[in-house]
Amino acid sequence: MSKLKKYKSLTIEKDRRILELLSQNFPNIGAASTEIINLEAILNLPKGTEHFVADIHGEHEAFRHILRNASGNIKRKVTEIFGSTMRESEIKDLCALIYYPKPKLEIIKEQESDLDDFYKISLNNLVKVLRSVSAKYTRSKVRKALPKSFAYIIEELLHETPDDVKKQAYFNRIIETIILTGQADDFIEAIANVIQRLSIDQLHILGDIFDRGPGAHLIMDLLKEFPNYDFQWGNHDILWMGAAAGNEACIANVLRLSLRYGNMTTLEEGYGINLVPLVTFAMETYADDPCTRFKVKISPEDDPFNEKDLHRLALMHKAISVIQFKLEGSLIDKYPEWGMADRKLLNAIDYKSGTIVIDGKTYQLNDTYFPTIDPADPYRLTAEERELIEKLRHSFMVSYKLSQHIQALLSHGAMYGVYNGNLLFHASVPMDGPRSFRKIDVGGEVVSGPALFDRIGRVVRSAFNIDNSSHEESEFGTDYFWYLWCGPDSPLFDKSKMATFERYFIDDPETHKEEKGLYFTLRENPEVCDFILDEFKVSGHHRHIINGHVPVRASNGENPIKADGKLMMIDGGFAKAYHDKTGIAGYTLVFHSRGFELVQHEPFTSAENAIQYGTDIVSTNQIVEMSSARMRVRDTDKGREIQSQIDELMELLYAYRSGLIPER
Repeated sequence: MSKLKKYKSLTIEKDRRILELLSQNFPNIGAASTEIINLEAILNLPKGTEHFVADIHGEHEAFRHILRNASGNIKRKVTEIFGSTMRESEIKDLCALIYYPKPKLEIIKEQESDLDDFYKISLNNLVKVLRSVSAKYTRSKVRKALPKSFAYIIEELLHETPDDVKKQAYFNRIIETIILTGQADDFIEAIANVIQRLSIDQLHILGDIFDRGPGAHLIMDLLKEFPNYDFQWGNHDILWMGAAAGNEACIANVLRLSLRYGNMTTLEEGYGINLVPLVTFAMETYADDPCTRFKVKISPEDDPFNEKDLHRLALMHKAISVIQFKLEGSLIDKYPEWGMADRKLLNAIDYKSGTIVIDGKTYQLNDTYFPTIDPADPYRLTAEERELIEKLRHSFMVSYKLSQHIQALLSHGAMYGVYNGNLLFHASVPMDGPRSFRKIDVGGEVVSGPALFDRIGRVVRSAFNIDNSSHEESEFGTDYFWYLWCGPDSPLFDKSKMATFERYFIDDPETHKEEKGLYFTLRENPEVCDFILDEFKVSGHHRHIINGHVPVRASNGENPIKADGKLMMIDGGFAKAYHDKTGIAGYTLVFHSRGFELVQHEPFTSAENAIQYGTDIVSTNQIVEMSSARMRVRDTDKGREIQSQIDELMELLYAYRSGLIPER
C-alpha cells in the first residue's frame, strides 16, 4: 500500500471519470495488477529494430530484397548461429530459402535426392533462426505475426528445444509429422515470412517512392502487407499526389518524367493510365520532328524498346513537355505571390531567331520547332492540347489503384516525423540564417519551421478532404502541389529554380544550375542542427536529423554522416539513374538496441540470381553511433507511452484499494 501513496494526490486531482473509463477494461485489482506486470516486463525488452530508407524511386526489386534480407541483418544472424557448423555455400542457401522460400523450394525439389532429410534439417535450422529474431518481442507480439494456420505449431517449436532430453522426442515428432502430412513447403514458407517480418520492427521511408524506376506501384502494394511503416513525403511523392488530385501541371510533370526514363510500366500496368490520346496527338503534331533532345534516358542493358518505340516516346516526351510549360505559366500567373515569374520562359523566346533572353543574356535554342505555340499568346493551349489534358486528367482521377496508394501516403505519411529522438524529413527546412527559419506565405498564412510543415500538411489534405474543406481551400490545396514540387521556398525542393526548360533547350550548362537553399549548407554545423532539433521539440541525449533527397556521392568520398553525427543523409541512390553519380545503390540506416549502423548497398543483380545462386546485395556496414548498454523499450517513445499507461493503472489500483472506485 505504501508504494501507491505517491499516486494519491494525482488520483484526487485526476478526473474520476477517466479512471472509471479505465476500470471498464480492468474491472478489479487483479486485472489492473496483471496488466501492470505485463507492461513492466515489456519495458525491459530490447528496443525493436528500426530501418530508415529514402529515395527508392521505383526500384522495387532492390527494395523488396532489402526488406526480405532486413538490410543484411538476417544473413548476419544466420552466420552468428551457424557460422561454426555450416559452410558459406550452405549459409547462402539457407538465407535464400528465408528470402524467397517458394521459388527456392522449387529448385531444391528438382535437385535434392533425399527430400525428407532436407526438410528435417531445414525446419530445425529455420526454427533456430526464428527463435533468435523473436527473442526481443513478447509472446503476444510474436503470436500476432504468425499465420493462423500454423500459429500453434510454430509456438510449440519456438518454446520447446530438442536440446532438452525430456522434450526431444516431442519436438522431433512435430517436425516428422509436418513432413509426413505434406505440409513442409507451406510450413517453411510461413516460418520464412515470420523471420522477415520480425527482423524489422518499424520501417521509415523518407520520401520519393515514385519516378525513374519501373515499380513504384509494386512498392506501394508491398507496403500494404507491412505491419509498421511511415512516410515522410518527398517531392516526387507530392507530384504524384498532385496528379491524383487533378492538378494538370503535376499530371504533365508525371508524364514527362515517366517518358524521360522510359517508365511506362507504372503508368499503364500499375495505374491503368490511358496514353493512347497522347500517342495520337504526338504522332500527328510532331511527326516531322526528330525530337533528339527528348530521347529516353535508359541504359542499353535495360532497354526494352526498339527504334520505332523510342522515336514514338520521344515525340510524346516533347509534346507533354510543351504542354507542361504552358500549364505552369498559367499557375504562375494565378499565384503571383509564389514569386516564380522568372520561370515563365515561353514569352522570353524570339521565335524568329530561335533565341531566348534569360537574366539579360541571349542564348541560342537547340530546338526551335514549336508547332502548338502562338508567339502572341504562348501559354494558351490549343484546342487539341486542351482536349488531351482533360482526357489524361480523367484517366488519373478514375484510377482506383492510384487512389488507394495515395490514401496510404496520406494515412501513413506527413511532412515530417519525430521517432525516438530522430527528426525525419525528406529535404529541407527553409532558413534565412543559422538560427532563423524563413517565413513563408502559404495561402495567406505566414509560417516558418515546424509551423510551416504543419500548415503544408493541412493544405495537402484539404485537396482530398472535399467534404470537410471549402471549395477555395480544396482548389488551393490542389494547385499548391505543383509549388511543393518545384517552388523555391518549398521544403521539399528549396532551390532557386527547377531548370527543366533550360536542360532541354539550352546547351550552356551555366543555365542548368539550380542553387540550393541555405539549409543545405548550414546543416553541416552541429549548432544549427541543435537549433532545428530544439525548435521541433526533439529531446534526448542522442538526437539526430535524418534526410534524403540529395544523393550522397560515396564514390567521391562524400560522408553521409555530418555535423559531428547529428545529421545523417541516407539518399545513396537506389535508382539506377543515380548509380554513376553515387557509386553505390542506396543506404539503409538501421537503429537497433545497440545503436546506429549505416548499411551501404551495392547494386542488386536480380531476385532470380538470389534464388538460383544465393547471391545477395553486397552491403557494407558503417558504425555510426553505438551504446555500451542496450536500449530497452523503456528508452523509446513507445516506452514513454507504456509508462503513462502504468501510471494510470497505478492510480486506478490506488482508487480500488482506497475505495474511491468499487471493483467489479
